[in-house]
Amino acid sequence: MSTAAFRDGMAALASAISIVTTDGPGGAHGFTASAVCSVSDTPPTVLVCINRTASAHPHIVRHGVLAINVLHAGQSALSDRFASRRYTMAERFAGATWRRGATGAPLLEGALASLDCRISDVRDVGTHAVVFAHVIAITHATEATPPALLWFRRGYGRASQDGEDAFRA
Repeated sequence: MSTAAFRDGMAALASAISIVTTDGPGGAHGFTASAVCSVSDTPPTVLVCINRTASAHPHIVRHGVLAINVLHAGQSALSDRFASRRYTMAERFAGATWRRGATGAPLLEGALASLDCRISDVRDVGTHAVVFAHVIAITHATEATPPALLWFRRGYGRASQDGEDAFRA
C-alpha cells in the first residue's frame, strides 16, 4: 500500500481536534493533534499519537505530563498556530489564555474539555510515538458551547449538536 493511498483513506475518518500541551524543565510546548483516543475508564487512560519529528515530542516524553485540550469550532486559528512550525512555542501560547493543571501542564481556557494527564507508557510505532497517559483531572466547559472542531477530508468542520448535518464545513 502506498503512503498516498493510506493517507487518502484516513482522510475519510473524521477526528476531533485537540491541542496537546506540556510544561516542565524544557518549557511549555504543544502541538495540534487529531489522533487522540480513550483507552480505558478504569483507570482513566487515553492515548495520543505524536510524530517523533515534532518539536514538542522530546519535551512531552521528558516532562512525563501532558494536557489534552479539546477544541471547539471557533478555535481553528489556534489549531493552525499549534500545527505550524513557523511559530515559536511562545507565539503559539500567546494567542490564548492558559492555566496550570495539577500536573503543571497548560490547560486552555475556553476548551470544550481539558484532560490533565501523567504519562504511563510510550511506544514507538512507525514514524510516531503512541503516548499512553492516566487522566488525573478533567475540566469541562460550563457554559453553552459551540460544536466540536473536526478534521475531515483535509479540512476543518464541526460536529452538529442537534443531530442534523452531523458534519458542516
